[in-house]
Amino acid sequence: MRVVVAMSGGVDSSVAAAQLVDAGHEVIGLSMQLYDQRQGAESFGSCCSLDDLHDARRVASALGIPHYIVNFEEQFQATVVRNFVDEYARGRTPIPCVHCNATLKFAHLVERAAGLDAAAVATGHYANVRFDEDCRQYRLLRGADASKDQSYFLFSLTQDQLSRAMFPVGHMTKPEVRAYAERLHLAVADKPDSHEICFVPDGQTGDFVERHLDQDAALDGEIVDSSGALVGRHRGLHRFTVGQRKGLGLSKPEPLYVLRLEPAERRLVVGSKQELGGRELSASGVNWIAGLPPDGPRRVTARIRHRHADAPATVMSSASERASLVFDDPQLAITPGQAVVFYDQDDVVGGGWID
Repeated sequence: MRVVVAMSGGVDSSVAAAQLVDAGHEVIGLSMQLYDQRQGAESFGSCCSLDDLHDARRVASALGIPHYIVNFEEQFQATVVRNFVDEYARGRTPIPCVHCNATLKFAHLVERAAGLDAAAVATGHYANVRFDEDCRQYRLLRGADASKDQSYFLFSLTQDQLSRAMFPVGHMTKPEVRAYAERLHLAVADKPDSHEICFVPDGQTGDFVERHLDQDAALDGEIVDSSGALVGRHRGLHRFTVGQRKGLGLSKPEPLYVLRLEPAERRLVVGSKQELGGRELSASGVNWIAGLPPDGPRRVTARIRHRHADAPATVMSSASERASLVFDDPQLAITPGQAVVFYDQDDVVGGGWID
């Protein structure tokens, strides 16, 4: 069938395209231009750059498939960058990759695929999708390579999107993907993975957010301990996240960690590591992969950050697109703005945004 492949210029999406070609599908490569390329090299990280677009085109040429660049600059600014800045301004810690991977890539590429009469959209994510004949539903599952699994970033996919999604490298490990690219002599076989926020290439998140905030707004405020005692001052809540220890500018005998941010008062609350533990959270914007919430409390394992180990918990749908969750054991640094994703072994049950 005709399949559109989102080609980022990395080895994963390149091998995804190659596998589909080898399987006999009619493949069309699409790459997303997310920035005004006239802004200069300083605007780009090691992901989604002009070099990446060139790499994607070279791979498409080697595979003998057509390749097009689609301009998503406005959508990227509205969906990813604006949300990133707004969340930090609200005292939360966002995950731009979730909005980019699910909201931007799938929502908009599915539309482009329909315009090209393509039946599916494929990406290089380490995840799997299967149709369950018994319940007549699509299932989203972890990737085979546990160290590279990206199902956490895809929790917001709907049944309709899953019905059109393909993850050709989901059954592979990273070494297998690189070996596949080497066998085909693809130029990106040894290309390093990107681990940074693409639009904050220097890693200075606080500076980036500050440049996009209201320049007349007051940013500084008090640092207090859990009893409310004043222990210092900060230069802006957007420079901190729950669980942070370094960069507080405090000299105390015992290490202090950020416990919470109180944006209405511009106040940063710090305390001991023991005070970071929590068992309960509420989440909004919850998506259930099955399309409907569970009838009652459901046992799951839950992940509160991409690299956080799953922990046993009970989740319950509490209202429209909302859920409450209670862990069996306290978890360190449950952080507003991060995603919480619910699993049943390898199946993604759903997920939402921690409030």
